[in-house]
Amino acid sequence: MERPIKFFAGNNTKHLAQQIANAFGAQLNTSSIVEFSDGEFEPSFDETVRGADVFLIQSTTPPSDNLMELLLMIDAAKRASAANIIALMPYFGYARQDKKGKPRVPIGAKLVANLLSAAGVDRIMTMDLHADQIQGFFEVPVDHLYASELFIQDIRDLNLPNLVIASPDMGGTKRANAYATILKSGVVICYKERKQANIISDMKVLGDVIGKDVVIIDDMVDTGGTLTKAADLMIENGATSVRAYCTHGVLSGSAYEKLDKSNIEELVITNTIPKTHNSNKVREISVAAFFAQTITSVVKNESISDKWKNNK
Repeated sequence: MERPIKFFAGNNTKHLAQQIANAFGAQLNTSSIVEFSDGEFEPSFDETVRGADVFLIQSTTPPSDNLMELLLMIDAAKRASAANIIALMPYFGYARQDKKGKPRVPIGAKLVANLLSAAGVDRIMTMDLHADQIQGFFEVPVDHLYASELFIQDIRDLNLPNLVIASPDMGGTKRANAYATILKSGVVICYKERKQANIISDMKVLGDVIGKDVVIIDDMVDTGGTLTKAADLMIENGATSVRAYCTHGVLSGSAYEKLDKSNIEELVITNTIPKTHNSNKVREISVAAFFAQTITSVVKNESISDKWKNNK
């Protein structure tokens, strides 16, 4: 007898959760949350989850209440005798804290992994972690999806005559090279120095961009400082056009203002983070069908990567 499959959404990701459930061919199951006057809250499921494969969909963007809600939902599902508990986290918060960059700081990504495991999660499903090695922080299976599966076809459809792929920093070189290999284009890299978090002191372009249509690839865009400075630098160095593809549109602080004032023609992101965008330069691509396809493979015990077209 096949186990029932149920989808529940955290408050932060209800719209995307509904899209994922619909793409899978199911309904989004109902849950409730009680908020107390002191700020505490208590989620609950409005129907049985006993013996079911339960998918809990929540992006753990700030505030930390979103992470706490997911942890409480995992615990509730475990105590309600769910057969398997899968945390579907389109955006994995604290992923940038994946190592000790200086003394006396935490490794936040590892702590979040420990918390999820302690709560009772059986599987993690996420997209474009800031560093691939974060998968090793878990003792449960991690299905790590790549937005390149969606972005590469979109870039092809642009039919740019002199395409070159760019990484906004040295850390993204591997990602940019993977795109360039599939798209059969060149690669350029931006070298940057930071005085402190989100503040860049100096940036240089490594490679030729004269007459090129540059596409910058990154896993996320936060304040937009790196991205917009890289784009302006590309134009100064002779690029014809600059676009950017970033999986997670954090877009905090003055990001939209920087974007509108920059030489970026278009910023393409996914809808892993729920947000209303304040710029006509931003275009979203939905990840719902991609996650639904992955869920189908998981419940049928089929290979996930065999169905990918652009990551082989």
